Amino acid sequence: MHKFIVHGGHRLSGTIKPQGSKNEALQVICATLLTDDIVTLHNVPNITDVQSVMKLLALLGVQITPLGHGTYQFCAANLTKDAMLTAAFREEYTKVRGSIMLLAPLLIRFREVVIAQPGGDRIGRRGLHAHFEGFMQLGIAFHAAKPNWIAQCYALKGADVLMPEASVTGTANLIMAASMAKGKTIIYPAACEPHVQQLCHMLVAMGARITGIGSNLLTIEGVHTLQGTTHTILPDMLEIGSFIGLAAATQSALTITDVPIKLFAPVWYCFEKLGILLEKKKDTLHIPAQSVYHIQPEMDGNLVTIYDAVWPGIPADLLSIAVVAAVHAQGHVLIHQKMFESRLFFVDHLIEMGARLVLCDPHRVHIVGLGNSHKLHGIHMSSSDIRAGIALLIAALAAEGTSTIENIRQIDRGYECIDQRLNALGASIERV
Repeated sequence: MHKFIVHGGHRLSGTIKPQGSKNEALQVICATLLTDDIVTLHNVPNITDVQSVMKLLALLGVQITPLGHGTYQFCAANLTKDAMLTAAFREEYTKVRGSIMLLAPLLIRFREVVIAQPGGDRIGRRGLHAHFEGFMQLGIAFHAAKPNWIAQCYALKGADVLMPEASVTGTANLIMAASMAKGKTIIYPAACEPHVQQLCHMLVAMGARITGIGSNLLTIEGVHTLQGTTHTILPDMLEIGSFIGLAAATQSALTITDVPIKLFAPVWYCFEKLGILLEKKKDTLHIPAQSVYHIQPEMDGNLVTIYDAVWPGIPADLLSIAVVAAVHAQGHVLIHQKMFESRLFFVDHLIEMGARLVLCDPHRVHIVGLGNSHKLHGIHMSSSDIRAGIALLIAALAAEGTSTIENIRQIDRGYECIDQRLNALGASIERV
């Protein structure tokens, strides 16, 4: 298994371009199964989660043709149902959380699907009830066949779907199913993150009839068939957020290109609350070097609190990066991770490195920023999930001395060639 040896304390500089959005890529790749026509996707990130989903499609008989860096053609005209019962399919399916979004397209194509528990980050309870409850309202039946479920549907019918939560993957699955159901479907409260909006726009280009895109209330009129299209995946806002945290923690000046400034406003809000300067111009974001940045006090004198919320709130995946950025700020902040009860456990490594913080409970951490009073020091640690992994990598790059990070496959799941790209900016990361 690979690990990173990180030599910290180096200031970085230069320009970096974000990869395509991991979360959007997983959705739109699954959506290519909804048509026999060719679908071309641009800006597909070369990360292991995406590779796993593409392997699943290949096992199902999808013809995938690479057309250059980040561009692929998908043709699902010759799907095979038998692949779902193979050990190879099950092994790949259980590697990644996004595999659950194959459920709707496969039900539309085959009417009966065998699914297993999807993989992904182990950051607490991640139930599938939002998928199951929504699907049952569209006429889909589920039968337990441990360790799998059998999903059956011979007549998808539109319905008013009240979701138990604004699940992103649950919303994506329901959008795909409703697009080809008979009649009208209303989904509320629907997730409306930029990558969900992108899925809707791609399906509309394929012939779907969706209104309310960008809101929590989606109305979908089902159609009989969808056609091929060409779609470009957005830059990854979580990778952009990671670069902001990296620049701040290492006191570096970085420029990020190809940034949809207006679309990602909650990301900027999160870091500006920590006192990090962001210079926005057209599609470019510049983070100037700051020897110290001050957490912005609340007007009423209360403790500054940063918490995740459904879009357009701060994304839950951003908070691990916000934690390590706050460790290097001047001032106090409470970071409240509402969604997952295990995501903040990685802060034990930060404490061992010299951070001043208290894990109040599984959801909240109180941080007393170091400012420029002293630095973290390198240690041996392990990455527990994608965002904890990148947060620990940022901490190691900002620390004095050498750190070792084990289990970096977690980082590779969401960040394309991150060691090479950061080394080009002046970092010192060895993959061994």
